[in-house]
Amino acid sequence: MTSPLRHLTEAGFPGKFYIDGEWRKPIGSVAAAATVVNPATEQPIAEVALGDDDDVDCAIAAARRAFAGWSTTPPAERAALLDRIHALLLQRLELFAQALTCEMGAAITYARRAQVPLAAEHIRVARDNLANYQFVTPRGSTAIMREAIGVCGLITPWNWPLYQITAKVGPALAAGCTVVLKPSELSPLSALLFAEVMDDAGCPPGVFNLVNGTGPIVGAGLASHPLVDMISITGSTRAGVLVAQAAAPTVKRVAQELGGKSPNIILPDADLSRAVPLGVGAAFRNLGQSCSAPTRMLVSRSQMEEVEILAAAAASELVVGDPLAESTTHGPIANRPQFERVQTMISVGLKEGAKLVIGGPGRPGDLQIGLYARPTIFSNVRRDMRIAQEEIFGPVLSIIPYDTVDEAIAIANETVYGLGAHVQGTDLETVRAVAHQIQSGQVHLNHPDWDPNAPFGGYKRSGNGREYGREGMEEYLETKAVLGFYR
Repeated sequence: MTSPLRHLTEAGFPGKFYIDGEWRKPIGSVAAAATVVNPATEQPIAEVALGDDDDVDCAIAAARRAFAGWSTTPPAERAALLDRIHALLLQRLELFAQALTCEMGAAITYARRAQVPLAAEHIRVARDNLANYQFVTPRGSTAIMREAIGVCGLITPWNWPLYQITAKVGPALAAGCTVVLKPSELSPLSALLFAEVMDDAGCPPGVFNLVNGTGPIVGAGLASHPLVDMISITGSTRAGVLVAQAAAPTVKRVAQELGGKSPNIILPDADLSRAVPLGVGAAFRNLGQSCSAPTRMLVSRSQMEEVEILAAAAASELVVGDPLAESTTHGPIANRPQFERVQTMISVGLKEGAKLVIGGPGRPGDLQIGLYARPTIFSNVRRDMRIAQEEIFGPVLSIIPYDTVDEAIAIANETVYGLGAHVQGTDLETVRAVAHQIQSGQVHLNHPDWDPNAPFGGYKRSGNGREYGREGMEEYLETKAVLGFYR
């Protein structure tokens, strides 16, 4: 199979944007490029063109021209396009998996098993929801109409590059919107491959557009542009605030999926032999580089010693190393700034006096090259420690003791975030009651299967709006009431 780098280079995609159904070179007055670095080797692997305001204007103009036609296209035709996109993503699964591995370090086995197929699921769900959605419903003599909001700027992160693209593009197109995508400049290769899928699937010109660039230029340009009707951003809380500020003068809708510091409450009656290893696995999924990762494990004080033993055993089973090796479960941290952040916060945990159960600073084993971090677990973490309050975004788990279930709930809720949460216990009535009191957009009970139809989003500083499922599509719709429509 042709490598993704060779495929992209031979097609000339890294130096171009996808605008109005064509691959185009930047038109901005200042040529700029971002160097994509393979985090496993710390070597540059590609140069990707970065856009400016002129490129943003061009892409938005194309999306605006296409909106009138696309928004009135019969739902069956929009669903047919989504069906073709879904099929192409699955056909090219290996190409995407290889791209994700080299651009952000995902273990190839994880990219094949999760990053790509779960991304494809967002397209399938968007197609299925579109096929069953009632865009006009009666309420007495009034018609409640749901209509596409317009041109949408989509800003996606580096940690789940393809997954977050499909989570936005799928429902936006299903709703009848046209889009301009700005992927992270740190992991843009899978986005270029996705643009190729859109082209090969027969997406009408202007319906989908891609402009690579930085947040302060392309991201801010989309957010402030008067012809953009909505911004959807997945990123840090800081980035979400900046986007909202830029969008405020034009009073556009802003959907934000931002940071998190998710709790995992292990109730006293939980089966620790199951709950603790699964909790460690969830916290370190994608090497902890997930905004909803449950990186605060809340445990009854009397069970701390047993939990520490089980957690250390689970972490010791993880294989950190070459992401292309079939035996590897976790590759490197995705980029240098994040690697430094993780190392800093591990040092902070030690200085704060937390008990180091396993891991610690530096690279694991004899790895000398690559942005590899040691899966690290702290215990006896006080609720006011920085490692208990700040989003680390890496393989660092804090085990926090509680004396009563009410105290566990209070600890779970005492952060500025509210994106995800987990509750483990044998008595389902109690588990449900605890879940009801947690302030977060999602709560997982006893580690259920992933549900692509479950809406995802945050309370508090974790964001506004929802993604996934029916609610994810409705973010891209306006509500119109037509009185006297029915007689």
